Amino acid sequence: MLDQPQRGADAIALEELLHTRHSKWNLTVVLQLRRETKRFSELQREIGSISQKALTLSLRTLERDGFISRKSYATIPPRVDYALTALGAEALKAFEAFEQFALAHWPQVIEARRLFDERTSAPPIALIEAR
Repeated sequence: MLDQPQRGADAIALEELLHTRHSKWNLTVVLQLRRETKRFSELQREIGSISQKALTLSLRTLERDGFISRKSYATIPPRVDYALTALGAEALKAFEAFEQFALAHWPQVIEARRLFDERTSAPPIALIEAR
């Protein structure tokens, strides 16, 4: 039997956190900060395909929610460092579990997509090939 949908404060908390975490970049940023403090340019370089606008938005969202801290230095050029907070380190556990799941099961997802596309004769949705 399925559980009843959550109501009240529990439902609001879950919905809010899922809403702000829905961006693939938020998860990626937290994973990039797992070992050390990094500057904006380091994050952008290491993530690769993220735009400056998307990274800025993710960093602001994560800072607002208390997952990362931002420390600026009055230097020329200005320097800003980002690091996980205690709350971010706690969230990292869940993000790393998802990362491990994705890495372990990616071939199965690709195969399921292939079988679905064959069965439905639908043109495949843009797939990301396994690396």
